[in-house]
Amino acid sequence: MSIDDTSPKADTNDAPADGAATSGAGYMPPIVSAPRYWLLISVLVLLGCALSAGFAMRIVGEEPGANSYAVLVDSWLNGQLHSDTCFDGDCATFDGKTYVIFPPAPAAVALPFIALSGQGADFAHFMPLSMALLLAIAFMWSRLFAAAGPDQTRTLILLIALVFATPLYFVALRGDRVWFFAQLVGFFFVSMALWATIERRNAWLAGTMIGLAFLSRQMTILYAPLLFVLMLNEDEPLFRINKERIFRAFKLGLPILAAVGVYCLYNFARFGAPLDTGYGYIATDVLPGEENMITLRINDLGLFAQEYFLFNVVHMFFQGLHVEFGGTYTTKILGVDSFGTSILAASPFLLLLAFVQRHRITFIGAATAAAICGITLFYHSNGFSQYNVQRYALDWLPIAMLLLAPTVRSEWRAILAVLVGYAMVLNLVTMAALRISGTA
Repeated sequence: MSIDDTSPKADTNDAPADGAATSGAGYMPPIVSAPRYWLLISVLVLLGCALSAGFAMRIVGEEPGANSYAVLVDSWLNGQLHSDTCFDGDCATFDGKTYVIFPPAPAAVALPFIALSGQGADFAHFMPLSMALLLAIAFMWSRLFAAAGPDQTRTLILLIALVFATPLYFVALRGDRVWFFAQLVGFFFVSMALWATIERRNAWLAGTMIGLAFLSRQMTILYAPLLFVLMLNEDEPLFRINKERIFRAFKLGLPILAAVGVYCLYNFARFGAPLDTGYGYIATDVLPGEENMITLRINDLGLFAQEYFLFNVVHMFFQGLHVEFGGTYTTKILGVDSFGTSILAASPFLLLLAFVQRHRITFIGAATAAAICGITLFYHSNGFSQYNVQRYALDWLPIAMLLLAPTVRSEWRAILAVLVGYAMVLNLVTMAALRISGTA
């Protein structure tokens, strides 16, 4: 399955050639002239350089004792599953032992680097590792965007958008913390699965990558049907059973089932039950007077509840960027809303998906994204703490970007560039507000 670009190949933003008619019914003036169009691209590159400076500052300023995956790896290297310490509030206490509850694949990614460093739990190089993952993601998506058609300019704009104008930027910028590193690793494995499916057509590799994604972010397992359909040829009917499809489903599904088995064994070894992930224990030892919003929700309402839906749906789709002002004259920046900005407000170019073409990939992709997103809308956390993002959107954002690429017509590239530039400016404003307030 290739993602064909059905948009016109002519660049309608360019001025007419010498001798061409410049008036009359046969000529439509260009919306953006060629020089101004490339000025937009240059502005995006400059904004990208400014945002990249944030990565450099985070790499230089990284300190040990921040990412609990270092604790988990150190525990593994010492031959145990429980930990002697914890760097965040999302560790679980069970039978008198402390556990880092997060899925194990991100720890496996970091393990060789931590082992070679000899720093153990004090490993302080998650930011360079996060940068390497981000670069690998960018490379894979350059191939995926190119599969949508030969429009190299569109590919460049979409790459800038993915790296600097989506929640991917923030989670990479905070890769020294356990939640964001897990999100980044999960996105990396999903991207690998899509690349293996679309470019390599390798069911074994795609299944393995989704299995590893599942061991980073559990709901990415729902990508499996989409990957299977992406491997079909355009002229193949969707509903057909033959030996070739059965064998392909086996190759795709076996690594995923193996990953599920690994996770169940991992849970059983820690908590005595294959489906017990340990999330229910993170609020059990909170003392009276030390409760916070998260622990109160878990203890009183549970990990999933319908009471969370309205809060989560507003923050996922409608909440705008909120910089909090205070002081005597309400002129001092105090911080930024830590529950984040909606994905549509922070990445408005995604609204172009309203023009996506009707296709079986569109419907299956939309159904997969809706299932993943719908589950998180009933979850006790919306990704807190986060700034100008909804990081849980990264679980289904690869589908959105995959569908967006062939949707953007060549004459829309300037509009796309403006929307992406606006999203990047919002990130710069957010980072500046956090710096001024002392939050970051």
